Amino acid sequence: MKVVIQRVTRASVTIEQQLFSSINKGILILVGIQTDDTDEDINWLASKIVNLRIFDDENGVMNKSILESGGEILAVSQFTLMARTKKGNRPSYIDAAPPAISIPLYEKFVATLSQELHKEVQTGQFGADMKVELTNDGPVTIIIDSKNRQ
Repeated sequence: MKVVIQRVTRASVTIEQQLFSSINKGILILVGIQTDDTDEDINWLASKIVNLRIFDDENGVMNKSILESGGEILAVSQFTLMARTKKGNRPSYIDAAPPAISIPLYEKFVATLSQELHKEVQTGQFGADMKVELTNDGPVTIIIDSKNRQ
């Protein structure tokens, strides 16, 4: 799994001109899923994300996790994170898991995040044409690949 994490003051998903979900202070996560992703990837990423110290403490230092800051999470599936761009100018998405694999893994990832966060995680709608809006706070943007745990 590959995720792009953005610390936000607000984020939302709109589908067909209707607000689908939104959060205030917290994290927007764009989630890419590969065919060979497993429960181990989900568990490792969920724990890593909720414990990342990317929120300011009382001294203005990024020293608090989302658990400590009380923030919210919005997780949006995005197969284009798995794009291969080495050859030519048209990205290949051969590494992205097909819906039969990625939907259950995405749903399990969201459920695991909710459990780790101790509150419901907001989502987009898998496969929908979504308009994602955010106000990046900092900006703070972090990319994590569960296959590259260095």
